[in-house]
Amino acid sequence: MRGPALLILLICFRGRAGPSPHFLQQPEDLVVLLGEEARLPCALGAYWGLVQWTKSGLALGGQRDLPGWSRYWISGNAAKGQHDLHIRPVELEDEASYECQATQAGLRSRPAQLHVLVPPEAPQVLGGPSVSLVAGIPVNLTCRSHGNARPTPELLWFRDGVRLDGITFHQTLLKEGTPEAVESTLTLTPSSHDDGATLVCRAWSQALPAGRDTAITLSLQYPPEVTLSAEPHTVQEGEKVTFLCHATAQPPVTGYRWAKGGSPVLGARGPRLEVVADASFLTEPVSCEVSNAVGSANRTTALDVLFGPILQAKPEPVSVDVGEDASFICAWRGNPLPRVTWTRRGGAEMLGSGPTLRLRSVGPEDAGDYVCRAEPGLSGLGGGAAEARLTVNAPPVVTALHSAPAFLRGPARLQCLVFASPPPDAVVWSWDEGFLEAGSRGRFLVETFPAPEGHEGQGPGLISVLHISGTQESDFSRSFNCSARNRLGEGGARASLGRRDLLPTVRIVAGVAAATTTLLMVITGVALCCWRHGKASASFPEQKNLMRIPGSSDGSSSRGPEEEETGSGEDRGPIVHTDHSDLVLEEEGALQTKDPTNGYYKVRGVSVSLSLGEAPGRGLFLPPTSPLRPPGTPTFYDFNPHLGIVPPCRLYRAQAGYLTTPHPRAFTSYIKPTTFGPPDLAPGTPHFPYAAFPTPSHPRLQTHV
Repeated sequence: MRGPALLILLICFRGRAGPSPHFLQQPEDLVVLLGEEARLPCALGAYWGLVQWTKSGLALGGQRDLPGWSRYWISGNAAKGQHDLHIRPVELEDEASYECQATQAGLRSRPAQLHVLVPPEAPQVLGGPSVSLVAGIPVNLTCRSHGNARPTPELLWFRDGVRLDGITFHQTLLKEGTPEAVESTLTLTPSSHDDGATLVCRAWSQALPAGRDTAITLSLQYPPEVTLSAEPHTVQEGEKVTFLCHATAQPPVTGYRWAKGGSPVLGARGPRLEVVADASFLTEPVSCEVSNAVGSANRTTALDVLFGPILQAKPEPVSVDVGEDASFICAWRGNPLPRVTWTRRGGAEMLGSGPTLRLRSVGPEDAGDYVCRAEPGLSGLGGGAAEARLTVNAPPVVTALHSAPAFLRGPARLQCLVFASPPPDAVVWSWDEGFLEAGSRGRFLVETFPAPEGHEGQGPGLISVLHISGTQESDFSRSFNCSARNRLGEGGARASLGRRDLLPTVRIVAGVAAATTTLLMVITGVALCCWRHGKASASFPEQKNLMRIPGSSDGSSSRGPEEEETGSGEDRGPIVHTDHSDLVLEEEGALQTKDPTNGYYKVRGVSVSLSLGEAPGRGLFLPPTSPLRPPGTPTFYDFNPHLGIVPPCRLYRAQAGYLTTPHPRAFTSYIKPTTFGPPDLAPGTPHFPYAAFPTPSHPRLQTHV
């Protein structure tokens, strides 16, 4: 009964004494950096008893300096109820739950959690502070943070203050579950522009909002970066152009190589190339390849070359049927693009423009040659024309050719000319009682030949000939039909045979022959008279310059010695004239009665200068007298055709009936023969007009030059 009564009395007493003890300020959760000072506030009202702090339930003591806890103490005015707990410097072991207790009043504050933050250390980039990379090759950059940082730091990558993406983050834990190290990996594909760039790896946490940075410098090795230029870029064909190949590389450039259209330019070295521009540079660009130890790179550029039209595709011949469309294609290349026009050969009308010409529903009149023409370019070079033939397939076109008139019962010939595309399957001659395509039939024979040249666009030509042997009356009154056919139709033409009478032709030929013969006889007679008159006037005035040979112009036998003795000086035979005044015959005993020559030779039928030399056959042949002339008329032999021949002079050869002399200059002496005999003539040799000729005992004439 006393216990409850005392409690009631105490309550009543308190109510009469004033307010009860209470907390004016309680501690809150606190985050503090390692090594810094932590302050946990605690204030009590209406309490003047014992106040103490607990750490995770462990009482730190009731004294203000907290002996045994060197870094701990309680501060504040106790009379005013201030009992703040201080910790300095804060260590990791200080991280706990703290309470402020008024033991005599039985009061306990709410627990306050003290969090100790450990700032991260400066991170480390593997391979830093200068990292060597190869441009174009992907690489992983690793940033690592060591230590017991709380909380676990986050590693970030920055370049020029801009956070980079593509980061992979992971951490390694100790066996006890606390992190030992943190790593961050940045995947990067560097380029030449990254050479010398600075990257920053930052370790950031709540303990260190500003973070800790570590910077690295990228050292790039990269293949050459090439820029290719041409000066000037637009040129006329034939002008000079300079190509410049500029390259940056790390390590330095080791070589240059030039190519045109994929083919190496021989002899080109270094960053400069000079060429003379032509049309090929428009379609075959120039490339420059630069190399170093890391790799190579090339650049290509094409020139804008101005050139005149060049024919690329010539139009092809076209063959179409009547009524179909025909097309021609003619390609020209040029810069600027040339203007192409189409005309028909021999015409001025422009049929179209552009690379293609299309003709609608062609007919036979459209067959021919079509010309595509390109005008020269700005430089005045190039241009020209090309043509192709249009062949229009149509039924054959047959034309009867003129045929010469024929004689009755004689041979005859009829002809026709055939043009057809496609070529005709057959060419047939027909008449009243039959027809013939090839070969012979009775009096008729057919032959076919290619025509010398076809008409434009009409296809190949043929000439068909119908031969008729032994013409009859009916052949001149009937019509002959020449026809040809192909897959498109048939064509034909009629031909008739003209007649020629025989009698007027014979009369004309006979009259012409008679007139020709008469004219020839008159000309021959006049020529002979003139020739004889000229020879007579050129004779020597003295008889000693003549050689006289006995003979008869009428073919009688030679005179005997008696006749020669009584012979007079009249002309009894041919006379041989010499062309030298020093020709002297030795006249000793020339006038003796028994000398048949009377001291000189007088040869009938021939008068010739000794300087003419030897006639064909090695001698001067003395022909017989003409049977058409009266007896006693001398016979002359025309030596004019042989005037250009100058052989050795041989006037007489005893065995063949010729006179001989070693030299044509002159006779110096004459040895009189003692006897004469008939000449020994070779078989077939024409006889002289005399029967016998005495053979001299000394057959050689002594001469000198």
